[in-house]
Amino acid sequence: MPQTKPIVSVENVVASASVEQKIDLNEITEKFPDTEYHPEQFPGLVFRLQNPRTATLIFRTGKMVCTGAKSEDMAIKAVNTVVQKLRKGKIKIKNDAVITVQNIVAAINLGGKIHLEKAARTLPRSMYEPEQFPGLIHRMLDPKTVILLFASGKLVCTGAKKESDVYRSVHNLHSLLEEKNLMIYDQ
Repeated sequence: MPQTKPIVSVENVVASASVEQKIDLNEITEKFPDTEYHPEQFPGLVFRLQNPRTATLIFRTGKMVCTGAKSEDMAIKAVNTVVQKLRKGKIKIKNDAVITVQNIVAAINLGGKIHLEKAARTLPRSMYEPEQFPGLIHRMLDPKTVILLFASGKLVCTGAKKESDVYRSVHNLHSLLEEKNLMIYDQ
């Protein structure tokens, strides 16, 4: 059982969605002047929400990508809110959005320092080149995530599709670090 309880903070959830119909992006810019649409630079329209604070890219194919959410539920709520606002603005959208979480990024503090040199030699599927980057890159197979480990005891977990995968990844790694005596706690 780990000596400390990691502090986990979900920083960003990226979700894709589709309403399975073509959308007229020029019509959206007319009815929603706050949106950003520069088709000569990028084919997507940016629809920002203040609550939840997110940015949703909308493409003419009816596909969407929502970024900036702090939880899975918030990402789903954001996409549904965008669809609702479009309908209120008389943009015809027949279907509700089919939403899939693509990636969750979380910052973690383990509450102790990590012996990175030893960890690099001990942890499988790890890469550590301090001259290039100060963190150790660890690829976990189950759940399939990538975790950046820093000597400070801070981690960044990416690649999770569910919030529970973040917690499972952190727990598995923390237990392994302790088991292999790679954690340093100030007494």
